[in-house]
Amino acid sequence: MHSSERGSRSFGALLRFHRERADFSQEALAGRIGFSKSQVAMVERGERQPRGKFVPYADEVLGAQGALVVVAAKEFEDNGLRPWTEDYLIEEQKAAALHAYQNHVIPGALQTESYARAVFNCNYCPPLEDEEIEKRVAARLERQKLFRRKPTPIVSYVLEQSTLTRPLGGPAVLKEQLHHILDVGRLRHVEVQVVPHDRQTHAGLAGPMILLETAERRQLAYVEGQNGGYFVTEQPDLGDMFGRYGILRAQALTPEESAKLIEQVAEGL
Repeated sequence: MHSSERGSRSFGALLRFHRERADFSQEALAGRIGFSKSQVAMVERGERQPRGKFVPYADEVLGAQGALVVVAAKEFEDNGLRPWTEDYLIEEQKAAALHAYQNHVIPGALQTESYARAVFNCNYCPPLEDEEIEKRVAARLERQKLFRRKPTPIVSYVLEQSTLTRPLGGPAVLKEQLHHILDVGRLRHVEVQVVPHDRQTHAGLAGPMILLETAERRQLAYVEGQNGGYFVTEQPDLGDMFGRYGILRAQALTPEESAKLIEQVAEGL
């Protein structure tokens, strides 16, 4: 049986057994395999899946003779996600609030199945295999639970108008996607705003960003580039990003005006 995305207690217990059998502390094992002590501890508690080369390195160092590799293959489904994306999704799934600005593509949690597939079929280098694309599409659709889960999170999006007109997958796919955005935007805890082409001042020229608030109301930001993603947790950078997002919302159309623009674009397809 596959474990949840948060980890596996069975695998964690097996890892601990082999670690103690080999007379390694968590800190010592972490040092040998190139991970932090906290990562080893979270894997052992079943709070997080092992990432990257964690399993094969730990198996070799602890002399587990393949046992960790075999169990990990059964416990952890390969969902096609990059390690840094998985780290972000853990935070997204439990966030009390999420605010995102996007300037190239519709944000992942808002994407329909057809649109998401079109995104992954774009000119990746190297190109993705069909099986890999389907895994990523499934993982992306899973993120839509954000809008229905309890406790209800506060969610807002600021989108560039160009994201509404870029016909990824063709006009029919885009039209379906725009209607989906309108449906999500009608939820009482979700607001969608659009920055129009003619805006002469713009606070988001530094690029896309995602801002999160945890259940404890701790703030953090996430930025993803071509070769990885990273969290911003320290001041003044964190405060600056929240400030820029606030200015962006003021510069964008209101949610009502944005919905009218999205409807107009959809009607023209």
